[in-house]
Amino acid sequence: MTGGTREGIDLTRVLHAPQQRVFAAWTSPEDFAAWYGGEADVPLDRVAMDVRPGGAWSLVIVMPGVEMPFHGLYREVSEPDGLVLTLKEASAPEDAEGEIVTVTFSDLGDGTTELAFQQRGGNLTPEQYAAAEDGWEAFFDALAARLATHP
Repeated sequence: MTGGTREGIDLTRVLHAPQQRVFAAWTSPEDFAAWYGGEADVPLDRVAMDVRPGGAWSLVIVMPGVEMPFHGLYREVSEPDGLVLTLKEASAPEDAEGEIVTVTFSDLGDGTTELAFQQRGGNLTPEQYAAAEDGWEAFFDALAARLATHP
């Protein structure tokens, strides 16, 4: 990061779950609702996922007094290796593509998987990217907990 500019988010996590299970956690509505949003509630009836290239996804994070809808399209689906999808929040212009999220799942053996996450798009300010990174970190904490309790 130079000159105070920031172009996106790059995170890596090692998860104690097989690669196929991590992929399922990103593509099953029950799993996705359980970890996306971190500690916040994501009602299962507010999640829709058509996991195929060109398919749409959406969900709503519900917190006291506020709802935060997110949606996008799947660009690439490579089971069990990863996904590329667009990500938009409700305030994004309708004609904007949104952020591009690329997530890769690498089998490390012994039932562990490396999750490599990248978010790009240039639609957020450096401060918004920093806040979004904190959010993703919390989401990935919830993902790790979900995988531990629902192997």
